Amino acid sequence: MRGDRWAPERYDLEEELRLVKRRSPWEGAGQLPLSTENEMRIRARFRMSLLAFSLGCGLAGAESELPVEEVRSAIKKSIPLLEKTTIGTSEHRGCFTCHGHAMPVVALVEARRRGFIIDENNIREQLEHTLADLKVGKERYLDGRGQGGGYTRAGYALWMLREAGWRPNEITGIVSGYLVRDEKADHWKSNTNRPPTEFSPFTATYLALEAIDRFGTKEQARRIAERQKKAREWLLQTNPRETEERVFQILGLGHLGATGQAAQAAKDLLKLQRNDGGWAQLPGEERKSDPYATGSVLFALRREGVFTDMDKSYRRGVRFLLDTQHDDGSWHVKSRSKPFQKYYESGYPHGKDQFISMAAGSWATLALLQLIMVEKNP
Repeated sequence: MRGDRWAPERYDLEEELRLVKRRSPWEGAGQLPLSTENEMRIRARFRMSLLAFSLGCGLAGAESELPVEEVRSAIKKSIPLLEKTTIGTSEHRGCFTCHGHAMPVVALVEARRRGFIIDENNIREQLEHTLADLKVGKERYLDGRGQGGGYTRAGYALWMLREAGWRPNEITGIVSGYLVRDEKADHWKSNTNRPPTEFSPFTATYLALEAIDRFGTKEQARRIAERQKKAREWLLQTNPRETEERVFQILGLGHLGATGQAAQAAKDLLKLQRNDGGWAQLPGEERKSDPYATGSVLFALRREGVFTDMDKSYRRGVRFLLDTQHDDGSWHVKSRSKPFQKYYESGYPHGKDQFISMAAGSWATLALLQLIMVEKNP
């Protein structure tokens, strides 16, 4: 992750820039040189975190230290389940999935960066599984049809590959070309209705921005620049309806360097924190907090430099995640999507709710990982 330890009391800016330039641990993968634009983005986030830190110091009061060891224990319990989930999903599904591949893999590679032991062979298998699936859809990407799941699926696949440090190749360039094919569009739409993971144009837009930023080709540069410009205006002018959209609006604005606007959106999201420390997916007092919404909020606000260890709101959110983790290491969220695919057991608990729950477990793990220092030599 690019936005890892933004808390200035513990954060080494130059070390972060070095880590972003690091080579991937997997053969055939690697990072390209850090662009001036990305370096400026990292430095802007650091400046934003200085402000958050100065405000947070006044809020800390007599708050006790964060339970780092309890957090470590929660992460260690989650990792085997996420690994089991990726394996089970690949065994039952020949195609790439957002909930069973992208989210767990992103969480697992972030865990590796922070010193946790993961199954490296499994990660590589999941990355290759994803690339193989993209290659199956090569002609559909070339002619603009894409695969089932459209921009959201393509975006999740490339976002996962980006976070894993995979080097651009022919198929990633083709998928990037599909994402920028429509030069008139000002955002990316979702063609599925599987909330919260796969339904929102905010989600599809952020994922596409991440994808084209990393995997776009020189030939696509003009179209990429135009889409980024239009997406920025769309993100600024479009009102999010629920937590998923607020999270990805903040991530999108931060990605495009609109840190001031991202900070205001974050302030609005902070107001929605519940008395139990969590966030709900949908607006309304009758809605309950859940690990999916809470994990994604904490991750986004920490990644964009809004939270530091000193913030009471952050600590309350962490406590909610720790208290809602099950003894088996999982988190449970009730599904609100209508099933349309054949049921299978992925290895993640909670029956018919397992698919949204594995995404929730991934977000919760990502959020907790932000408390753990990055290993300098991952």
